[in-house]
Amino acid sequence: MDGEVVEAFRNGMYKIQLDNGHETLGYTAGKMRRYRIKILLGDRVKVELSPYDLDRGRIVYRHR
Repeated sequence: MDGEVVEAFRNGMYKIQLDNGHETLGYTAGKMRRYRIKILLGDRVKVELSPYDLDRGRIVYRHR
């Protein structure tokens, strides 16, 4: 799903407002940490959500 970063927390966690109106807590994926891709407030991101827990997701892509 796509969304926008609303708030940034300390340990690589972000609050994301999804396009469907829900809010979720997202963390950066391993490849994004490996290549040191920075995420700022207001960035559009792609999030993978688990069908079991829709309150947490993994940020896998930052749109330019």
